[in-house]
Amino acid sequence: MVMRSALRSAVMTLNLNVARQTEKSDLLDLLRKLRPLDCGIELIRIGRTGDGGYLVPNDLSGIEYCFSPGVGPSSEFERHLADRNIRSFLADYSVESPPVDMPEFTFDRKYVGASDTDPYITLASWKNKYLREYSGDLLLQMDIEGAEYEVILSVPDDLLSQFRILVIEFHSLHKLFDPFSFRLIAATFRKLLRSFNVVHIHPNNSCEIAKRGKIEIPSMMEFTFINQTRVDRTFPQTTFPHRLDCDNFPTKAMPLPKCWYEAA
Repeated sequence: MVMRSALRSAVMTLNLNVARQTEKSDLLDLLRKLRPLDCGIELIRIGRTGDGGYLVPNDLSGIEYCFSPGVGPSSEFERHLADRNIRSFLADYSVESPPVDMPEFTFDRKYVGASDTDPYITLASWKNKYLREYSGDLLLQMDIEGAEYEVILSVPDDLLSQFRILVIEFHSLHKLFDPFSFRLIAATFRKLLRSFNVVHIHPNNSCEIAKRGKIEIPSMMEFTFINQTRVDRTFPQTTFPHRLDCDNFPTKAMPLPKCWYEAA
């Protein structure tokens, strides 16, 4: 113990950090649970080609509203939903307004987070502001630069289960190799997997890939989930990329690493 402490002190004087890594078995177990499933519903592309477009199950009939925290340079996803008579609530404190103004859009200049402390608003408060008595199915499209973990962990289960489809970009996934961060990220996914199946994963090719042996983790990936109440049967998805997948940026190809969809 004394030798270990002395070694740690010596390393820190060199401005280096030596930290324990997540157990390989824990990583592989999480990746197995997150393997995309074919739920018998065709995937379609909503939004533009490239960044801002996502694959979702072709099961949108009956959905009237989308909640879309995180406003980027394009609102093509929400515009395409409007073509399907789905209205969108958008929120982002970092911008004055969405890039386009449409009657189907309702914008709040707020960050969505884990509390209602200005300029933050919780997903529950946001939903209740406009749809307090609404009990129909919803859609969530979320890209909020890492705040997705606190939002998901803080959202009430009854509200979360009201969403039929989730499209979420997860950030800092390379931190799964760190035991402290692993607990937070894994808890987030475990909460989602109680009610949802993963149907698609797409790496954002603007990021880097962290590697440990055969485990490869892109630091940013887009996940699509479907509520388990919409699913009768599942089969493993084994073909990636999907024919409708597009690179976020025309710089380099980044297919989903095989460890995310093939048995170890």
